[in-house]
Amino acid sequence: MSVGSITSSLAAAIQQSATAQSDRDSALAEQARKAAKDFEGVAITEFLQPMFDTVDTANGPFGGGAAETQFRSLQIQEMGKQIANNGGIGLADSVYRQILAMQEQAQEQARS
Repeated sequence: MSVGSITSSLAAAIQQSATAQSDRDSALAEQARKAAKDFEGVAITEFLQPMFDTVDTANGPFGGGAAETQFRSLQIQEMGKQIANNGGIGLADSVYRQILAMQEQAQEQARS
């Protein structure tokens, strides 16, 4: 093999490795973003729960009953998810940055 072919093979291998690393980093960032959004949805759900616990639905035309009691928590959970997916309250961004920082720190420790 010539030096030129070895050099080009080595360059191709480095490029493939860099592309694979970039794909892994992108996948990790996407997982981190999803985890941050999910966390924000859960937090918003916890904020909404006390508000709905104080609502008196017994006198409304569609309120009260065992079915409402049964499904109220699911309704509140979906509301929390929707609020988080439509901009949220800014909590997901902070959590996302923290997750990325922790991932970078773990990668630096693994290299050492």
